[in-house]
Amino acid sequence: MAGLRLYNTLTRSVDEFIPQDPQRAGMYCCGPTVYNYAHIGNLRTYVFEDTLRRTLRLNGYTPFHVMNITDVGHLESDADEGEDKMVKGARREGLDVWQLARKYETAWLADMALLNIERPEVICRATEHIDDMVALVERLLERGLAYVTSDAVYFDTGRFPRYADLARLDLHGLQAGAGGRVSQQGAKRHPNDFALWFMGRPRHIMQWDSPWGRGYPGWHIECSAMSMKYLGATIDIHCGGVDHIQVHHTNEIAQSEGATGQPFVRYWLHGQWLLIDSEKMSKSGENFLTLKTLCDRGYDPLAYRFFCFQAHYRSELRFTWEALDAAQQGLRRIYSMDPSDDPIKEPAERADARAEVLDSLNNDLNIPQMVGLLNRIGSPALWLEFDAVLGLDLAARLAQRDADVPQEIQNIVDQRNEARKRRDWSESDRLRDELTAMGYDVADTPRGTEIRKRVI
Repeated sequence: MAGLRLYNTLTRSVDEFIPQDPQRAGMYCCGPTVYNYAHIGNLRTYVFEDTLRRTLRLNGYTPFHVMNITDVGHLESDADEGEDKMVKGARREGLDVWQLARKYETAWLADMALLNIERPEVICRATEHIDDMVALVERLLERGLAYVTSDAVYFDTGRFPRYADLARLDLHGLQAGAGGRVSQQGAKRHPNDFALWFMGRPRHIMQWDSPWGRGYPGWHIECSAMSMKYLGATIDIHCGGVDHIQVHHTNEIAQSEGATGQPFVRYWLHGQWLLIDSEKMSKSGENFLTLKTLCDRGYDPLAYRFFCFQAHYRSELRFTWEALDAAQQGLRRIYSMDPSDDPIKEPAERADARAEVLDSLNNDLNIPQMVGLLNRIGSPALWLEFDAVLGLDLAARLAQRDADVPQEIQNIVDQRNEARKRRDWSESDRLRDELTAMGYDVADTPRGTEIRKRVI
């Protein structure tokens, strides 16, 4: 059976995963810019990255997962234009930028916990790594790959021939203004050059001293500086959303490889967008939904996690309330399994079924296919084993469901059984409704009333 295979954006192919260290898998993921709540489109990316982390562990690797917190330097436009999102958010809420950052970092961590997303080994704030960024900019200047102007230190993309490789950019078309993403700022040597450090913006709230003047880092430099600090010059895996390919990740490669002369990332993985009304979800539009929005409408947070498994991470996923309803119903069916009633009895048959499920998972995290196989096979034991990747908290929910019934609840069950013996159907229905309101599913069986604690 083949091992883990992952689609590598750099090669545009599904490649066998071979980490630098046979036992350890280094993984860097672009984290939140903490100027607002994460929306459910952002959260889809974090669910994908969590399933990747869990899949690495299931395959015998020890993941070392690093994620950044962007609390400075992320402008409204990826092309070094507009206002810093943190400054804009602080003005919106009447907070200082440090208060804003901690507020939304705390909210993001709470969302991660509700979705059963494992915490990375390292969560690093940009504002706590300014010295690392300054040192990286200095190295790029020493190597002749950056230059200083009156407003910023820029990376010179003309000195880095592989700049277009990840996104397959048409640099000539971009420079000619043919639908490109770059601005025509006069201070730049080339339209694609990007800022490593901004200066000369006295009204900007967050600033630090540097060899080039007081200022603040560009968004892209933080990921290179922090990933290399914790994972070394070459990373096994780098993840993010597809919207990062053309600018952010392209710039990361240029500045990282320019500074070290070594390959920056061996496997690039990118998650696709969540769509609502055929549009990408964003914080600036009316289709901005948070996890709290879903919870306030009565959905279990893990129902959203399960909803994310309805499409492959590289495919767009359309959000509708009807689809979320279906996911919650599907999760309810999983939580209703009886572990003692497993259709697979023979060890050889179980091994074959397990291999089939694992192969679907290892085929570039084909979670939708894996869930389909688990549903078809119907083995509670396999569901429990592969929940190590799915993260649906299955064992805990089953234990909660099957916990000993409190005496006060058992008394109502006994009263209902007596009512049914008397054929007092009205009283039987009333007691059933009472049990239902107290959070129990009620079934009539030849053995009498049977109940189970409802866990979703």
